[in-house]
Amino acid sequence: MTVQILIVTGDAAESLEVLYPYQRLREEGYEVHIAAPARKKLQFVVHDFEPGFDTYTEKPGYTWPADLAFSEVDPGDYAAIVIPGGRAPEYLRNDPELRKILKSFFDADKPVAQICHGPLLTAATGSLTGRRVTAYPALELDMQAAGASFRDAEAVVDGTLVSSRAWPDHPAWMREFLTVLRAKAPLS
Repeated sequence: MTVQILIVTGDAAESLEVLYPYQRLREEGYEVHIAAPARKKLQFVVHDFEPGFDTYTEKPGYTWPADLAFSEVDPGDYAAIVIPGGRAPEYLRNDPELRKILKSFFDADKPVAQICHGPLLTAATGSLTGRRVTAYPALELDMQAAGASFRDAEAVVDGTLVSSRAWPDHPAWMREFLTVLRAKAPLS
């Protein structure tokens, strides 16, 4: 039986933070589905760091189809969930269907990988209280307001929750997530 992983995202998600875990998890042998507010072609963005800018810049990125809408997701079908960053989490956190999906993963103690601004989604479900996390550094106060203990590190593991700051930390993030995933949802 194939082990399925869910990626939840939307327009203006960071291209690398969606496509890197999508491809890496498929390479590992997992079946990966992308869910969004609706089945449609999503427009991702590229966030980059430019000399002289106080924050990241944003450029148009790749497009990619969503496999299913949040309303079509049965969390019981999935062994783990990946939450990319970018700007998408700013509006996705208001989606009640997505909040139900996320809460079910935490309630079942399934592996959760979040990166960059993705923790805004898990914060909206109240799932970060008492947890150790990292996120894009500008979210430190948001993570503390959500009851989490913020760490400025490439990857932070707290039980089945693996978080990371941004796409430059992908190797550490996926290495730690795959360690958790192999223990909780082995392929064989």
